[in-house]
Amino acid sequence: MQLVVARIGRAHGIRGEVTVEVRTDEPELRLGPGAVLTTDPAAVGPLTIETGRVHSGRLLLRFEGVHDRDGAEALRNTLLIAEVDPDERPEDEDEYYDHQLIDLDVVTVDGEEVGRVTEISHLPTQDLFIVERPDGTEALVPFVAEIVTEIDLERQRAVIDPPPGLIDDRAEIASARDAGEDQA
Repeated sequence: MQLVVARIGRAHGIRGEVTVEVRTDEPELRLGPGAVLTTDPAAVGPLTIETGRVHSGRLLLRFEGVHDRDGAEALRNTLLIAEVDPDERPEDEDEYYDHQLIDLDVVTVDGEEVGRVTEISHLPTQDLFIVERPDGTEALVPFVAEIVTEIDLERQRAVIDPPPGLIDDRAEIASARDAGEDQA
């Protein structure tokens, strides 16, 4: 199983270091010196981490064979991918790898079918489930405890308690709004 663990940002300095947008809760395990990572695009890799350090709150990495700014800049926006045992689980029981969440059925706490998780979008403030609805449209569901109340890997489902408007059809929202205007 492959797991995206980071995205390479811009070059830092003149000696081949790059900034890294970390996408794993275990950077010391996945992004340590000597780690060999596959890449997307594949033609760039595999890359072996030579050194790593934190500078001003950002992780900086240097890869074997990349020793100048031009080489580092050529790696920009490359995804770093680690091989992970499919049975491996994060240490915290409330954490999940993307591959565990993809293809989960999404239902509301009332049992209403919402759709299926097709992708996890990692944003700076929170993660989002990209949910494909039965009609082919997509719903964006913030992956926060207040909304995603349960992840049941055995039953392959995510239970959500969405606030009004999050997954409601636009027509339903418009008709409810229009009904409210008629009463005013």
